[in-house]
Amino acid sequence: MQLRGSNQWHFLGSQILVCVCCTAAAFADPASPFSPTNIFAPASTPAKSIFGLSLFVLAVTGAIFLVVFTLLLYSVVKFRKRKNDDGREPPQVYGSNQVELAWTVIPVLIVVALFMATARVIASVQKTARPDNAIEVVAIGHQFWWEYRYPGLGVVTANELHVPVSDDNQSSPTFIKLFSADTDHSFWIPRLAGKTDLIPNHPNSMWIDPHEAGIYLGQCAQYCGTQHAKMLLRVYVQPRADFDRWIQEQRQPATVSAASQGQRIFETTACINCHTVAGTVANGRFGPDLTHLMSRDTIAAGAAKNTPENLRQWILNPDTIKPGSLMPAMQLSGQDLEALTTYLETLR
Repeated sequence: MQLRGSNQWHFLGSQILVCVCCTAAAFADPASPFSPTNIFAPASTPAKSIFGLSLFVLAVTGAIFLVVFTLLLYSVVKFRKRKNDDGREPPQVYGSNQVELAWTVIPVLIVVALFMATARVIASVQKTARPDNAIEVVAIGHQFWWEYRYPGLGVVTANELHVPVSDDNQSSPTFIKLFSADTDHSFWIPRLAGKTDLIPNHPNSMWIDPHEAGIYLGQCAQYCGTQHAKMLLRVYVQPRADFDRWIQEQRQPATVSAASQGQRIFETTACINCHTVAGTVANGRFGPDLTHLMSRDTIAAGAAKNTPENLRQWILNPDTIKPGSLMPAMQLSGQDLEALTTYLETLR
């Protein structure tokens, strides 16, 4: 029995050590490229406000834990069973007004303080006025991918959101309107902002002002169906000049090359019912806009890298990459599959 108990204590100790090490590592290297979702490294004003609130809540709850643990440890040591214990029940104390008042008033004050701090942060984030130079993006959640529209800039893309960096030299916040095309989704980029739900027929909004250029990863945080776990977010924060260049490139129609056979297949199969390619007759709205497909690093909402091999497999049978996705398997012949893939590779 002693050995078994000892093993349990060793196991518990090892788990605590792992948690402590992971937390320390997160604080020690907040800008690590291997942690693009690190909640301990906020890179936007809303995320910093939430992070500050979380530290305050952690401090309050940590103080409560220390007080309770200290009292518990004191009670265990002070009133432990002694050798001369006769086994009689100790005197019972009832009706202490001081104790009852303390454990009623103190928790109420703690809850009020936490509520007020939380309400202040929520109000400061949600009631921020939109400046004239803000970028407007409309994000639409689909099963299981993201659609991004830039109404003032004439750009439509999918899965990979591009925004300008907002630094001290040039503040350029991005205000995002959130819609859902089907079921509930949740838009969450941990280093840039908190979770905000996308609810059918109920528009929501949020904003970000990333202070550092780079790639920030996120996730749909609301279960929305089979492939909820692979409904990923990629936010590309770029210097203003690079962002403007990207906008200009995305405004251009699709580049048509010698892959006419592949384009004919695209326009005479079910592809045209779901996808849009600017400058062609394809104007579907159920799937991602493919006008500049090859300018994206990933396909299937981040489930796979955008390579010819993955693209070919995605067209042939999407379930091999994303089981349960709503894109149908095209069942093309080898020659037609190769021609269609070649055509899609020209969409840059």
